[in-house]
Amino acid sequence: MDQNDTLEEQALLRIYIGENDRHGHLPLYEALVELFRSEGFAGATVLRGVAGFGAHHTYHTDRLLRLSSELPMVLEVVDTKERLEQVLPRAEEMMDGGMITLERVLVRRYPKSSRS
Repeated sequence: MDQNDTLEEQALLRIYIGENDRHGHLPLYEALVELFRSEGFAGATVLRGVAGFGAHHTYHTDRLLRLSSELPMVLEVVDTKERLEQVLPRAEEMMDGGMITLERVLVRRYPKSSRS
């Protein structure tokens, strides 16, 4: 770790939903990404799972003969706990099921390297 690198405490928000979950005419994951973008967050990432199950214990996988169209999706956002808690009620209003976790994380930022 370089002396200019610092660790800072932030919060990681994870939202677990299904690929087919919707908010209005949009897939829910797209609507949630747009919510965080419009609120000025630095970034959000959506991860598409290859397998998983939820509250109903139905197994979803992309390895079956018929491709599952209800694969698990995870949206991740890192910011301060306070900022995430401010937007969380709006995210929850958009959801009809799923799960949200919020945990403390240590973040080390790496500056972009300047290449000659």
